[in-house]
This record gives sequence, C-alpha cells and structure tokens, in this order.
Amino acid sequence: MDKVILFGVGQVASRIYWYLTYDSPYEVAAFTVDPEYIKADKLFGLPVVSFEDVESIYPPEEYKMFLSISSRKMNKLRAQKYHQAKEKGYQLINYISSRATTWPGLTIGDNCHIQTNSIIEPFAEIGNDVILGTNTLVSHNAVVKDHCFVAHQSVILGNVVVEPYCFIGANATIRDHVKIATECVIGAGALILEDTQERGVYKGNPAQLLPISSDKLRSI
Repeated sequence: MDKVILFGVGQVASRIYWYLTYDSPYEVAAFTVDPEYIKADKLFGLPVVSFEDVESIYPPEEYKMFLSISSRKMNKLRAQKYHQAKEKGYQLINYISSRATTWPGLTIGDNCHIQTNSIIEPFAEIGNDVILGTNTLVSHNAVVKDHCFVAHQSVILGNVVVEPYCFIGANATIRDHVKIATECVIGAGALILEDTQERGVYKGNPAQLLPISSDKLRSI
C-alpha cells in the first residue's frame, strides 16, 4: 500500500483523508501545510509537518502526495502548490471514487479528484489538478484542462473545451462544441450556449456576461 502525504489541514483535507482511507489503495501517513497554518501537531492522529521541511521527513522516494486544496484564487493557490510539490520530487496521485464511472483508455493527469457518481464518457480528457464534484458529467470528446474546478451536478457536453483555471458552479450546463476561455467563472445553474471570453464571469439561464472580471472576485 503506497503511503501518501496530504497537503492541507482544513475541511477539504479532512474529506480527502476519509476518501483515501476508505475508498482507495493508499494509506495517508501525514499532513503538511505552510508553517503559518499549523495549529496542532496532529490531525486524525497523524503528524502535521511544515511543507518547507516535508521532503526531509517524508522523502519523495518513499511517499507520494495529494494536494487537498479548494478553488481559492481561481485554483491558482492549488496550482502553485502543485508545482512546488513537483519541484520537491513528489509523485502526485489521483483520487477517483469507486462510485465514479470512467472507461478504459481515459486520459487524465495527476492530482485529480473525481467525486462520487461523476461520469467521464469515452474520449473525454481530463488535465492535471482537476476537481470534479459529485454527479458531474464530462461528455464524449470534451476536454477539461489543468487546474479547473467543476462543482456538483454540472454538465459539460460533447466536444466542449474548458481552458485552464476555470471555475464551474453547481448545476451549470455547457452546451456541446462550446469553448470556455481561461480563468472563467460560470455561476451556479448557468446555461452556457456560446464561447466565453477570458476571465469572464457568467450567470443566468441563458447565461449573461457580468461587468466584472474573474480576477476581481473576492469569493473565489
């Protein structure tokens, strides 16, 4: 059983610990986080160590890592730690729920989190560091690129391309053959019928472009 270090000590990390413990071939050995966020030396009875020193305590030759971080700052905080973990030499694992539906030949990167009842159809592609929430659909020949977050019950139809650093809210639907540009925010329940513009923020059914760019949002 491969041993894994989880980056994070918040609610996301707690859930990932549960998933890996009860629904994966991995064993969580410890948690790591930037030193200013260490509030206790243990979580679930396991050590919490500084990310600055993690490779000297849990060497990457013996341990793998998973970055259990939310979509904060348009997924860029998770992306930053993704690259830092790679620089330290860690192999990053995926968590794909045993209750998700995938098909042979799936193209998927690393540090991906695929939740319960998600469906990834044949010929779809998932990049690195992607989160798919519960009951999401990525239809045939769709591509979700690196560092994206797709919330619960979202629908990405065939031949859609989602560029990096996008946030797709719960129950959003993206029509087939649409391109979602880099760093877009698609609001909860939005219906996207046309290509979007970079850093666009969209809400409504059908969705409308709001007069604010995604890098100005405080809540994501």
